[in-house]
Amino acid sequence: MTFSKVTRNGQVTIPKSIRERLHLEEGDYVEMIYGQEGILLRPKKVKFFDPGQAYYWTEEWQERERQADEDIREGRVHKLDSLDELDS
Repeated sequence: MTFSKVTRNGQVTIPKSIRERLHLEEGDYVEMIYGQEGILLRPKKVKFFDPGQAYYWTEEWQERERQADEDIREGRVHKLDSLDELDS
């Protein structure tokens, strides 16, 4: 059995051994459910973006976005009059 103390601000520390088993990291959310036997804490992974677009948040993609932004700022772009110009 593991104990944790409630602090003045109502905070409770989840012991390291439990955090590791549940793969909880700083910033993760937990759902709290009040029931007859007490409080149940359940890890909740919150997704702030569509999983189908996870590639966008990879470091590689973000680096390409930064490069594109720099190219635009520096004027290293040109306008095409049609998509046919892409082949040439």
